[in-house]
Amino acid sequence: MAGTEPAERGARLDRDKLLAARYRAATDRPYLASALYSLSVVPSTGVPTMGVDRHWRCYVSPSFVDATPVPELAGVWIHEVSHLLRDHHGRAERLPAADQRDHRRVNIAQDCEINDDLLADRLPLPEGRVEPGTFGLPAGRIFEAYLPDIPPQDTHLNCGSGAHGVPAPWERDGPGLAKVSEVEASALRRATAEAIRAHERGRGTVPAGWRRWALEILEPTVDWRRMLAGAVREAVAWAGGAVDYTYQRPSRRTAAMRGVVLPSLRRPLPRVAIVVDTSGSMGEDDLAAAMAEVTGVLREVGVRGNRVTVLACDADVHTVSRVTSAEQVTLGGGGGTDMRVGIRRALTSGDRPNVVIVLTDGYTPWPEEPETCRLIAALVGVGAGAAPPDPPGWVETVRIGDPPGYAAAR
Repeated sequence: MAGTEPAERGARLDRDKLLAARYRAATDRPYLASALYSLSVVPSTGVPTMGVDRHWRCYVSPSFVDATPVPELAGVWIHEVSHLLRDHHGRAERLPAADQRDHRRVNIAQDCEINDDLLADRLPLPEGRVEPGTFGLPAGRIFEAYLPDIPPQDTHLNCGSGAHGVPAPWERDGPGLAKVSEVEASALRRATAEAIRAHERGRGTVPAGWRRWALEILEPTVDWRRMLAGAVREAVAWAGGAVDYTYQRPSRRTAAMRGVVLPSLRRPLPRVAIVVDTSGSMGEDDLAAAMAEVTGVLREVGVRGNRVTVLACDADVHTVSRVTSAEQVTLGGGGGTDMRVGIRRALTSGDRPNVVIVLTDGYTPWPEEPETCRLIAALVGVGAGAAPPDPPGWVETVRIGDPPGYAAAR
């Protein structure tokens, strides 16, 4: 809503003090200067302290500015711009729906991610702040890792849609209000990351959290979850492209052909087999993550139930079942590892699959020749040590290790 709110007309914002605090923040942390000066100031009596929206508008309470010393205001400036630089609202939109609805808890987890870095950088912050230690949690994590351990609570904490993604009641929009586009925001993040790297090369000091963030911006690692999801979707689409004729549903052209029944084309849902390496070398956490990604993608594309078969295999196939999560797969020790056995068993079953997905650590022999179906190898746990040997070139391979670089480093 454009214009001046009635409550704001009687509230005078001490801009000199506020901008002096921003100047101090930018001078002490010059690598954040471009981002800090990209924030536009919107006075508001509706915001309790300070908050940001996704358009890089900073809403400021005049009474909060009056009551807060300049050093602490400088810390709040850095706190708020950290939400935007770390793309908290974009990351919040990728959370499960239940977490997105609880945006206050998300905000607390995000503040934990930011404030541990600020406190380690000896930045003074106002009383009442939250940090990992508030909940008995270790420092140095990202907010997605903190979120499951943040208990439900009644809190008025709200840093705005620039943090958790949900518009706050005090946020405004309309003509005359400055706005930073997503393209500009991406450029600001990269410019800040480059400034951090230059600051360090000049022998300046940068908190570890910002150093890791800059590394992820400048040298992003491939997100294996996206790669695996893309490979599974492509394989299912490829398998679903196979069409056949059926008389169960006659063609619409039959009505024009007297005495002749024409078949129609059908596009059946593909069958998928998941061969799970259950040898003792497999890590349960990585396996569960990979299994969750595969089953989630299959549900999204409509392949589920009796169209998905799971084979537990080390050097022999132990169980053939239809499960919906990794927790239902029993890991067993056993001797060696030979995923060829599981692949062969899947392809010789009565319900021959169109797509075979193998979840393994990669230390296994592979078929010598391409199979007649799409074969995807998801190599589990490769981030923990030396990479296993590469599967044959005709096998679609996704290496599953740590999450993207920033999250891993945290």
